[in-house]
Amino acid sequence: MATTLTIITDPRCTEYAAPGHPERPERISRTVKLLTGQDAVELAWARPTEAPEESILRAHTREHLAQLKMPYDFDGDTPAYPNIEGHALRSAGGALAALAACRKGNHALSLLRPPGHHATANRAMGFCYLNSIAIAALEAQEQGFKRVAVYDFDVHHGNGTEEILLDREGLAFFSIHQFPAYPGTGRENRGSNGFNFPVAPATPREGYRKVLRKAFDELKRFSPDVVAVSAGFDAFSGDPLAEETLEAEDYQWLGETVRTLGVPSFSVLEGGYSDELPELILAYLRGLDGKH
Repeated sequence: MATTLTIITDPRCTEYAAPGHPERPERISRTVKLLTGQDAVELAWARPTEAPEESILRAHTREHLAQLKMPYDFDGDTPAYPNIEGHALRSAGGALAALAACRKGNHALSLLRPPGHHATANRAMGFCYLNSIAIAALEAQEQGFKRVAVYDFDVHHGNGTEEILLDREGLAFFSIHQFPAYPGTGRENRGSNGFNFPVAPATPREGYRKVLRKAFDELKRFSPDVVAVSAGFDAFSGDPLAEETLEAEDYQWLGETVRTLGVPSFSVLEGGYSDELPELILAYLRGLDGKH
């Protein structure tokens, strides 16, 4: 039976913004416009519900949840937007919905904002408020997956995901990212399950791909039952927040590689701040689709 490729999104996630902030509503609205108008990949569409508190509290402290209701900015990059708690809860819910699709044998991309992989157990930072991928990874384990891997190809180190999952049995975190770069972590492996693959700024595409392949090889050795993908598109050559060299065909290759792992998987949008983001996401989906 053919698998379904589902996009989980909600127009409400475009309702907040700050002037000049790179994590802007158009990241989603322009991508949805492109995806609904294309015929290269057949897509199903779904809306998320808010992640339940039980799932959130596996990754975050109750104090952190309370902080999301406060009208104080978390840092210069992470404002206290009106109702950011609701937006973050739906974004985490999108990751859980992607996991649910994965359990049915399909692949899904949670196409929502805010992103999540910098959020730690008790701190919002780096545009991120709740760590959607960590929440979904822990939920997968709760639902019976014995070995859960997170593969994070965002150009920035997923410090929050690493911290939340660190040394938890049956979980492994693989991050490929520019170093040095924000947030300044990820230079070396951490604990028993934090595997970091730093890449120097302006590394040529083929060199970057070699590191991505190496991380995939390490992930395969972990023998996961499910793979949660932190899909960030900011290692693109035209991204304003990093200095890397990937092109659209590299993201299609990433999608192809995820598809051919032979393991159930789902993806969650993290970064990607160039005007070309919609085309990069479509390239990734073409790779996941495998019909081109």
